[in-house]
Amino acid sequence: MNKVPAKPLNEKDLARLEELLDAVPAPLEPLDVSMLDGFLTGVLLQPKAVSNHLWTPYVLDAEEGRKPPDGFDAKPLLELVKRRYQELNAAIAGRQWFDPLVFELEDTDNPSEILLPWVAGFALATEIFPDLMRQDAASLLEPLASIFMHLDPEDLEDADELLEEIESLEPPKDLEEAVEGVVSACLMLADVTRPLKEAPSSGKQPRRVQPKPRRH
Repeated sequence: MNKVPAKPLNEKDLARLEELLDAVPAPLEPLDVSMLDGFLTGVLLQPKAVSNHLWTPYVLDAEEGRKPPDGFDAKPLLELVKRRYQELNAAIAGRQWFDPLVFELEDTDNPSEILLPWVAGFALATEIFPDLMRQDAASLLEPLASIFMHLDPEDLEDADELLEEIESLEPPKDLEEAVEGVVSACLMLADVTRPLKEAPSSGKQPRRVQPKPRRH
């Protein structure tokens, strides 16, 4: 029997997800919604599938993946998280566009500042699960530069080649262009770490949907 695809998160689900993340008790430091989305993408771009029990602790505690205190029920939160995980997985596996969960800010329209939480979550995944970064460096350079260009250069120590590639890139003129660059880079990384078994016989290119950054 074919598995029924997970229902994509709607605006009500996203509001509930944010509420549940905010309710994670101290001393745990949960990811916020945008960081979570980047983190899930980084997990899904690993060359070998990462088991749920390895990545879910970092949703609740980005610092160390600590266990929640007794009595805290993480199930409702993780159910929503796994629905988003499945949604992203389907898009990446099919080389389809996906809308990163990024939120416009009141005090800036700088694309890099808006994308920073998402990219930070992605970077966290590559730090915890480093297999992605161990793939062929030449193949990774361009897409990683398109993602990590939104980080502070000081956060990219000992990455001279990557910094050089970033400096060669034209900064995006607006958020839409920045989102397009990040999603395209993720699909390029998928070609490296999750290559398709065979090219589509129709020769058609993957569908490209106009990105629609979500508003907070």
